[in-house]
Amino acid sequence: MKFNYDIIVVGGGHAGCEAAHAAAVMGARTLLVTMDMTKLAQMSCNPAMGGIAKGQIIREIDALGGMSGLITDRSMIQFRMLNRSKGPAMWSPRAQCDRQEFTIEWRKAIEQTNNLYIWQEQASNLILKGSYAIGIETSFGTRFFSSAVILTNGTFLNGLMHVGFKKIKGGRSGEQSSTGLSEQLREIGFIVERMKTGTSARIDGRTVDFDKMTEQKGDDENRTFSFMSKDGEIVNPKSCFITHTNKEVHEELRKGLKFSPLFTGRIKGRGPRYCPSIEDKIVTFKERDTHQLFIEPEGRDTIEYYVNGFSSSLPLESQLKALRKVKGLENVELFRPGYAIEYDFFQPTQLLHTLETKKIKNLYFAGQINGTTGYEEAAAQGIIAGINAVLKLKGKESFILGREESYIGVLVDDLVTKGVDEPYRMFTSRAEYRILLRQDNADERLTRKGFKIGTAGKERIERLEEKEILVKEIVNFLSEKSIDPSDINEYLESIETSGINQKVKAINIAARPQVEIKEFLNKIKGSKKLKAIKSDRLNEIGECTEIKIKYEGYIKREKIVAEKIKRLEGLKIPDDINYNELLSISTEGRQKLSRIKPVSIGQAGRISGVSPSDINILLMYLGR
Repeated sequence: MKFNYDIIVVGGGHAGCEAAHAAAVMGARTLLVTMDMTKLAQMSCNPAMGGIAKGQIIREIDALGGMSGLITDRSMIQFRMLNRSKGPAMWSPRAQCDRQEFTIEWRKAIEQTNNLYIWQEQASNLILKGSYAIGIETSFGTRFFSSAVILTNGTFLNGLMHVGFKKIKGGRSGEQSSTGLSEQLREIGFIVERMKTGTSARIDGRTVDFDKMTEQKGDDENRTFSFMSKDGEIVNPKSCFITHTNKEVHEELRKGLKFSPLFTGRIKGRGPRYCPSIEDKIVTFKERDTHQLFIEPEGRDTIEYYVNGFSSSLPLESQLKALRKVKGLENVELFRPGYAIEYDFFQPTQLLHTLETKKIKNLYFAGQINGTTGYEEAAAQGIIAGINAVLKLKGKESFILGREESYIGVLVDDLVTKGVDEPYRMFTSRAEYRILLRQDNADERLTRKGFKIGTAGKERIERLEEKEILVKEIVNFLSEKSIDPSDINEYLESIETSGINQKVKAINIAARPQVEIKEFLNKIKGSKKLKAIKSDRLNEIGECTEIKIKYEGYIKREKIVAEKIKRLEGLKIPDDINYNELLSISTEGRQKLSRIKPVSIGQAGRISGVSPSDINILLMYLGR
């Protein structure tokens, strides 16, 4: 019996779910192959979505019509906007989620998506026809055929978990690893390497003394992640708690270092520099006597908590003794210890910007298989791979986002241009145009693109247009309205900013850093603009208007710079160029250019080892 689909997605994590959903929404008959249907988009590490730069990515996925933002809102138990003390380019939404609800909501979404089917089994081999991927074979020998295959295997490819000197095969606690695909792809000629990541112990909340810790509540504004969700009160919100390690904790950890697989060479994979294990921290930052820990709830109705900041692969005894030296955890009991996991990944320089592999056509990689870390980075790659697989199937132009358009564009370009030597994590500092790539305007940047390719629906466009009209009306009103000192000085004094001596345009006052637009509009006589805004959109509209007014000059300047740089992206490099013939280019430059095969001068200039003089020679060769 022959099973035929348009697209096959292997792996049911964050990348796989977004890839499968996007492909099916675009009309492709899609099969999602996963080893466990009850673990779709499982939060393997901490139960949170978003954070610095990661929150922007989730907003971008949502703007394109992806599901991560909506699922986050449906399972949210706390919301916080990080970096509010800094400029809006740095504001980053973050949400604590109910781990079980998150997975349940994703499964509902997958099952309710037309054209999307699920198969529970391990995919062990690709079916190839020459240099084309045409399907997969499962561990029981079932063969599924398709026009494209997307691999999103996460940490499961030859996964190996470590706790002290004990190690077992597995892709996640309690789940088996996946074998066969790495070996097959290595034989074809793919570069396969090893990465390492880890997770923290899960603890019994009944044994925690929260009174000794600092409570961290969510924001009062009841915000949401998705542009489609309505602001509203979170059902049964939960607090996080902050505590710290100390000298006694560190001393206990040092005693266990001789049993650490990380420091005794048993772990060969490279770990994440920006999310190190606790044993990494006490060695790398040995001058520090304390490190901050967040005790995060795993859900609304569970006593299980996650110890954020205490990732470890030390023996169980070392972990438990050290945790019991932490303030508030003196009597703590564990549900399971932290562990490290090693897994196979493929250098992403072997990919095109569509995330299709260069060696095998119609084969796409997305997620941790490309050397990234984090749910958000994985989901972003998933939606890009799913979109491009369908577009190629339909014979349409590829969907590639520029670095000036989105954090997703920065992520993909970094991966395929620079490769990775450690698990890649997104930061705002990786983006050259942060003030353009804010969390509040992801819909303005990307929703029309999503609508054009078929991932974003009409309702999203209508909601975006309503937002743009309201913001424009408020800005126009403030630009035209003159305010008398007697009407506004009392308010200005109350917010500790100087009063005015004569009539001025309202927009000049709105531009002051102390002025909050929602409150200001209520103070202006004759202003009816707030009445036109539904209560569930007040925060969104107010925030967007305020940013446009206060940062107009910065935004215009950055757009001018972005346009100049974008011209280099328009200078395409022929596919058949032979860099080895351009002897004036440095040897390292020729080697890197030959291996990565950049599609434009802009991309070539971002390759490590390619110098500005190499770029000038390329420009001369292209007649520029």
